[in-house]
Amino acid sequence: MGTGRDNLVSRLGTSDRPLRVAIVGAGPAGFYVLQHLFQEQDLRVQADMFDRLPTPFGLVRQGVAPDHQKIKSVVRVYEKLAQDPRYRFFGNIEFGKELSLEDLHERYDQIVFTTGAQTDRKLGIPGEDLEGSYPAAAFVAWYNGHPDYSHLKFDLRGRRAVVIGLGNVAVDVARVLSQTNDELARTDIADYALKELAASTIEEVHLLGRRGPAEAAFTNHEATELGELTETEARACLDSEEVESLMRELDPASDRLARAKLEILLDLAKRREPGKKNRLLIRFLVSPVELQGDDQGHVRKIRLVHNELYHDDEGAVRARPTEKETILRADAVFRSVGYKGAPLPGLPFRDDWGIIPNTQGRVMDPASGETMTGVYVSGWIKRGPTGVIGTNKADARETVECMAVDRMAGRVLKDTDRAGEPIEHLLESRGARYVTYADWLDLDRIELIRGQVAGRPRVKFTSREEFLQVLDALEPPVD
Repeated sequence: MGTGRDNLVSRLGTSDRPLRVAIVGAGPAGFYVLQHLFQEQDLRVQADMFDRLPTPFGLVRQGVAPDHQKIKSVVRVYEKLAQDPRYRFFGNIEFGKELSLEDLHERYDQIVFTTGAQTDRKLGIPGEDLEGSYPAAAFVAWYNGHPDYSHLKFDLRGRRAVVIGLGNVAVDVARVLSQTNDELARTDIADYALKELAASTIEEVHLLGRRGPAEAAFTNHEATELGELTETEARACLDSEEVESLMRELDPASDRLARAKLEILLDLAKRREPGKKNRLLIRFLVSPVELQGDDQGHVRKIRLVHNELYHDDEGAVRARPTEKETILRADAVFRSVGYKGAPLPGLPFRDDWGIIPNTQGRVMDPASGETMTGVYVSGWIKRGPTGVIGTNKADARETVECMAVDRMAGRVLKDTDRAGEPIEHLLESRGARYVTYADWLDLDRIELIRGQVAGRPRVKFTSREEFLQVLDALEPPVD
């Protein structure tokens, strides 16, 4: 005779007993997990998504540059998924505060954490914490209207800003600092950031990379955009003959993207636009070793070491310091050397990698080497901050495939049909104010209307208080 658990396993994912899944994190990684779950044939699923912010879509809303509206259009895929009756959104709910791992264990069969990489990596050099030295991640969140960063202040009264790093985020920061008020005013940048950047006196931005032009992490599209700034001349500090030599070494077929990147940089190296009043300089093969401040503790200089490239034992191109050093004046420094995940209560964490340890998305306890039943990860908290938005789709597929294998083997959190107290009742009993997807649609509609009035894509609400006040105003009066 089969056991009750065997009976449950045979019915799990049917209309009689839908699979209950909790997804913690409402960014692209979470929505791609949702997409793959909904695409599974003959699977009946109920998916609840939780996010600490009142709004969905994660870095698409809070991290993509405000002038990259085409990239933000990916939310149309997520919006379609969110209209599915199998989906519920609980915004303004922070895991570890209003909601615990035990709470989820009691109510769901499987849990997926897609919380991303929320903090920045440190340079680890003297002077990093001087006034005027900022993590680029915080600046990006600030100008995008992230509620946790909208209160921050950035001193943009100097003449020269230095951005350390050559990834897409670094290029975004440099471009935002170099754009005119008219250019920014056509975007959905936060209103307060638009005002502060309009008052900026920054005339020159330096982008610094520790490796060479062929190894720069920014995409070709990002590089091309630097040459399209209205009042800023973008120039790559490169020797034209050296770049042309690098291009000849690349295979025209297999290294097509690298060749195209070098062609863009070669154009920026040769370009001269004396009619533009500001400058953006891209510099390679330099690494900061110290930030130096004035008597008031504000950053004023960066000590740089010049690097050279070499091939390691596995043939990878690496940079190593030489004996040559340079002092570069700087009135503001933005550190963009990578994101890092943050630990979550009740889950293991690899601080050195900034991820939750896992095997193909199954959360793993490094002490025992065993995987945690029914608990999974996807996105940056799974693999680290690599790839673009679309990379999360394949990543989510791997995790969801593992979830399916475990489900069919009976490796799920619950062994009964009991659903436990409805999650909304639990949250309300704790005084938690959650935002539903219907609430978000109301907020979204108002932001878009405000944008239409201002001739912009949208005008964002930027604080939790604003979000909740607007929702309160929309509620019908109680008789």
